[in-house]
Amino acid sequence: MRLSEFDYDLPESAIAQAPAAERDAARLLVHELAAGRTRHLYVRDLPDVLAPGDLLVFNDTRVRAARFFARRPSIAGVRGGPAGGGGRVELLLLDLCKGEPPTWRAMVRPAGSVRAGEALAVEGGNLVFTPLERLVGEDGRPGAEWRVGLIGGPRGEELEAQLEREGELPLPPYVRRPEGPSAEDGERYQTVFARERGAVAAPTAGLHFTDRLFGDLERGGIARETLTLHVGPGTFRPVSAEDPREHRMHGERYTVPSAAARAHREARARGGRVVAVGTTVVRALETVAAERGGEVAACAGETAIYILPGHRFRAVDALLTNFHLPRSTLLMLVSAFAGRERTLALYAEALAEGYRFYSFGDAMLLLP
Repeated sequence: MRLSEFDYDLPESAIAQAPAAERDAARLLVHELAAGRTRHLYVRDLPDVLAPGDLLVFNDTRVRAARFFARRPSIAGVRGGPAGGGGRVELLLLDLCKGEPPTWRAMVRPAGSVRAGEALAVEGGNLVFTPLERLVGEDGRPGAEWRVGLIGGPRGEELEAQLEREGELPLPPYVRRPEGPSAEDGERYQTVFARERGAVAAPTAGLHFTDRLFGDLERGGIARETLTLHVGPGTFRPVSAEDPREHRMHGERYTVPSAAARAHREARARGGRVVAVGTTVVRALETVAAERGGEVAACAGETAIYILPGHRFRAVDALLTNFHLPRSTLLMLVSAFAGRERTLALYAEALAEGYRFYSFGDAMLLLP
């Protein structure tokens, strides 16, 4: 297995810079694996594609306003830390660390320019972060991540509210917003059912669904349930090893509630198909099934599962997902489900048909 085997040519014009005017108006490439048949439809056509008794499983994580832009100034009256040189620093808060006062694991750019203990004042806000220690990467050298804390500031729910006010939605870097995310981005980069705050990226396959579409699916006898997997940057971290099997995933927290586990068992019992809406749902369900002999049960934990071609799928029968970056772990997961050659052929067909790629783009449904 070589990394170059998961590459494809993608023109910049195919990268969606904005979502479809209506969520469920996104295009949908439907491919039946056994029959080898492909149809070009729209997401709103799902009630006619799926069958009564099928189960759709969604990820209800909510994207946090986790990106902050700060300065390294000499601020009179601010406690702690030496004066900085006034340079701009970007912080992306990843995980809240255990203990008090609150600290976070954060990506810092440029990571090498900041010093432990200095004051990083958020632009246009009242929060002041301070780097505490630079974290070591997998190669044993200092990486792009720091553990950061706050100088003063509120605590508890008041802190969460202030983080949301002063932070910025972390749109993917290929979505260009020179002036920062708009109010519309703040709405459209969340699913309509987003509930559990904790992700730094959206589960993008779920962005296409609307309350109207949910009503049509319910009337068609198609069930739905949610689980939670807080999407972290590790899912999108570039694979640099020429042998993809040497790549290591970062852990992501997940919860499979009892209602989702029960719905999964009931769907399988009645002969329905379990349709994972997004690769994050696949990773959560396959993690639980791998740990429990194929059974999906209510549980919570952290997963670093890495799904490559050759993986035996135990918990998922069909997959609805957007179109992913070349050489990415997400493309490898889709290749594991549909086969590498078939996946790349479907991507080539999608490009020829004018489909839009990545987070704000169109979708593909892989059926057994």
